Amino acid sequence: MAKSNTARAGGEARGPGLKGVAGGRSAIAPDFDRIIHERLRLAIVSALAVNEELTFNELKTLLDTSDGNLSVHARKLEDAGYVACTKSFEGRVPKTEFKLTSAGRKALERYLDHMEALIRVTRG
Repeated sequence: MAKSNTARAGGEARGPGLKGVAGGRSAIAPDFDRIIHERLRLAIVSALAVNEELTFNELKTLLDTSDGNLSVHARKLEDAGYVACTKSFEGRVPKTEFKLTSAGRKALERYLDHMEALIRVTRG
């Protein structure tokens, strides 16, 4: 039975890589940022890159996702230092706001550079 390359320890998806690229190395380099590569986390970071800050509800609506899904992925980005989360109250209503950190902005730039390089190599 063939091994699946879609699941690995920690639940992160693994990219397929491209054989014959960069002297036989996989196109998915060892320093490839798998934190940002996940679809919803990439969407969160991208939304925050073009907005100074967004509330939990704004992100939830914008990304059309559930509370639980957004919470899990936002926490992973926060744990990586890519997103800062501030909790406060407006009156008696809790308010959670997210901002992209400078480390998050740099990580997104590296990720985009990596994706652009993959596109260039793939298109030849």
